[in-house]
Amino acid sequence: MNTKSHMPLTNSLFCFLFLSSFVYGQLDYKYYDATCPNLTKIVRYGIWSAVSNETRMAASLLRLHFHDCFVNGCDGSVLLDDTSTFTGEKNAPANRNSARGFEVIDAIKANVEKACPSTVSCADILTLAAREAIYLTGGPYWSVSLGRRDSLTASQSAANAQIPSPFEPLENITAKFVSKGLDVKDVVVLSGAHTIGFAQCFTFKQRLFDFDGSGNPDPTLDSSLLGNLRSVCPNQSDSDSNLAPLDAVTINKFDNVYFKNLMNNSGLLQSDQALMNDNKTASMVSTYSKYPYLFSKAFAASMVKLTNLGVLTGQDGEIRKNCRLVN
Repeated sequence: MNTKSHMPLTNSLFCFLFLSSFVYGQLDYKYYDATCPNLTKIVRYGIWSAVSNETRMAASLLRLHFHDCFVNGCDGSVLLDDTSTFTGEKNAPANRNSARGFEVIDAIKANVEKACPSTVSCADILTLAAREAIYLTGGPYWSVSLGRRDSLTASQSAANAQIPSPFEPLENITAKFVSKGLDVKDVVVLSGAHTIGFAQCFTFKQRLFDFDGSGNPDPTLDSSLLGNLRSVCPNQSDSDSNLAPLDAVTINKFDNVYFKNLMNNSGLLQSDQALMNDNKTASMVSTYSKYPYLFSKAFAASMVKLTNLGVLTGQDGEIRKNCRLVN
C-alpha cells in the first residue's frame, strides 16, 4: 500500500481541524456539562422571572448582548463599570440611559456562583440570556457553544466607533457588520430583532417633524403611524425619552411582523425603513415578511455568527466573580 497517496488527504484534514479549532477557539456546546450541569436551567429561570416581571426586558437583554459582541467581541465588557484605569462602555452614547438588564445579569450570575463558584463567565451568561429571552418571546431556539472568558477591560471609544447607530445610513451600518465578519444578510436578519422592544423618541423624532431639515415629516412614513407617534412624541425636548414600540402590531411577540411593517412603510427607525431603499435588502425583507420560518432559521444562524465574534478562550481574560468588576 502506498502511504504517500494518503498524505494530501491527511494534510488537508489536519489543516481543516486546525483551522476549525482556530476559528472557534475552545468553545464547546458541552463546556460546562461536568462543571456546572444546571447552568442553562439557572439562566432560563432568571430570564423567565425577569421577563414575567417586565416583558420589555427580553429585548433589552438581546440588545445588551449585541452591544457587547459588537465592541471587541462577546467578552462581557459592556457589563463593566468605569474604574480609575479605564472608561467603560456603559456611558457611551449608544448605551447611556438606554442599555438595560444589568441587574438581571447580576442576579443570574449570583445564582450561578452559588451553584458553581468561579466557573462560568459573565460573557457566557449574557450569551445564554439573550438566547433564552428570544425563545421565551416566541423566537427560535439555537444551540450555544460555551467557554467564553471575560475581558479585563472595556473601552468607551471602541463602543463609540463600533456600535451601529440608527442615525447612520445603511451603507455605514453594513460596513460595521462587514468589519466584524458579518454580511448584509446578517444586517437584515438581525435588524429583525426589532420585532420586540421599544425605542426612545429622540431616535426617530426627526422623521416626525423635521426630516432632512425641511420642516416636514419623512414622506415614506405611513400617515396613521405618523399621527400615533406624534401623540407619543410631541415636538418638545421633554418627550425625548418617551417610548414607542419598534413593532406596534405584535409588541411583545418575536415574529416576522417587523418585515411586514417595513413593507407597509411602518418601520420606526430610519435605519429600519432604509432596508427598503436598497434592492438587495428590500428583496430579503419581502422574503422574510412572507415566510416566518425562513426568518426564524436565518435569525438563529446569524445569532450563532454574532455570539462567536472575538471571543476570549483558554487562558485569555478571566472568569469574573462580579460581572461589573475585574477580579
